[in-house]
Order: sequence, then C-alpha cells, then structure tokens
Amino acid sequence: MPSNDSSPASALVELRNVTFGYGERVILRDLSLNVPRGKVTALMGASGGGKTTVLRLIGGQYRAQQGEVLFDHKDVGRMDAAGLYAARRRMGMLFQFGALFTDLNVFENVAFPLREHTDLSEALVRDIVLMKLHAVGLRGARDLMPSQISGGMARRVALARAIALDPELVMYDEPFAGLDPISLGTSAQLIRQLNDAMGLTTILVSHDLDATFALADHVIILGAGVVAAQGTPEEVRASTDPLVHQFVNALPTGPVPFHYPGPTVASDFGPPEGRSA
Repeated sequence: MPSNDSSPASALVELRNVTFGYGERVILRDLSLNVPRGKVTALMGASGGGKTTVLRLIGGQYRAQQGEVLFDHKDVGRMDAAGLYAARRRMGMLFQFGALFTDLNVFENVAFPLREHTDLSEALVRDIVLMKLHAVGLRGARDLMPSQISGGMARRVALARAIALDPELVMYDEPFAGLDPISLGTSAQLIRQLNDAMGLTTILVSHDLDATFALADHVIILGAGVVAAQGTPEEVRASTDPLVHQFVNALPTGPVPFHYPGPTVASDFGPPEGRSA
C-alpha cells in the first residue's frame, strides 16, 4: 500500500481552522485536516459528526463561517461563480444511493456531465461513456433505466458518471450503505483500482470499518467537530482516544452518548410546574 503523507505540501485538499454550524448548533469547531494527493483518505466518525458537511464545504455547497477550505491551494469559500464552476469540473461526487436521474437511462446518466461541461462531439461522448461504463463493468447495461438495475449496479453507474470528466478528486458519501457483501466488495475494489489507475485523490465517507480500513491509505476520525485521530488504519486502530476506541470497537457506551442533548429527565417528567415546554 502506498506510504502515508498527509503534510500540507502534499495535500490536494486542506481545511484550516474551519468552523461551521447550522444556526446555533456548531458542527465543525476550528477543524484542520489535510487530504494527501493520490491517496484514498477515509473520513469516519459517529453520525452527525460533520463528515458529509466537510464534503459539502469542499464542493462549495456550503461556505465556512470561519477558516479556509483549500482545493489545490485555493480557498473554495472565496471563489466566484466562475471559479467554483471550474473547480467542480475537477471534482467527482458519488452521492449516497447514487442519485441517478430516474428519467434517463444508464448511458444518458453518464453522458450528462460531458454534455453539460464540454463541447465534445456526440461520437466522442459515446466512446467516453462506453469506456467509463466498461471500467465499472456495466457497458452492457447502457440502455437500461435506473429502475431496471440493482442498488449495487446503480452505485457503479453513479461512479462512472463521477469519473466521466477525469476529475482529480472523487468524493464518496457512504458508497457501501445498503449493499450486499458481493456488491460491497466490488465497489471497494473499484474505488481502489480507479484511484490508482487514474491517479485520483479519493475522499471516502463511510461507516463500514472493515471495508474502509482495508482500502484506505489514510484515515481521519472526526469527533465533536474536531479530528480525534488520524493516520494509517493500523495507527487509528491502536489509538487510545476514548471516542476512537468506542468507534473502532463498535461499543454502545463511551464518549458518544445514546441520548441527544436535551432537557433533564426531571424537567420533562417531574411535577407539572417544573416541566419544560
């Protein structure tokens, strides 16, 4: 497996002291992390810890309230519409459950970004689409509709669409959710092979420890809006941080509470005069 190098100089993506929240609820607190070029970086942690928010900040859907989100050393939050549009052409995104266009067939789904972002001839678009579908093993499914393919196949079509423009960065949001073991193994192998064959940089948000640790070069565990641990999968597994220990061992008790923060039990179930609204 390639050596781990998460220094800022080698990073394609860098977050510097980023704070972001929804209203009064702070999700990320002065978060700093680096995503090394050419590697598979797994972004993990308990639900609600800000993983998908990080992806949206990188893609420019959200803007950091404080700090910088750098893509190839340029702050995404300071880009104008044209700059952001250009940056997104260098990114591919595989959404959870694929997010295919249900009224377009497999071929047209993969062709969509090529027609949206380029002036290529239809003949060249056809060849590129078939090559991308071939790379994910679905060239023969080109004429099928999303309703006619399985969930695992839909993820692979979405992956072909995500790499249609030969991006430098590909982001995956829970690519293994809901997949059977065969489809999961196929998807994990594809992520690794495409990253290495195409010279990609990959950010993978996932809760599947075994599959993710098996393919990742670099793992970042988020906890309470900050980096709780990072390093190789072996280094993260050996972490003594209580939150990381709870997460990698799937423990029901630990720093991550069962109850969402709220009023005390006494205030909700005590005498009527003392109850909260």
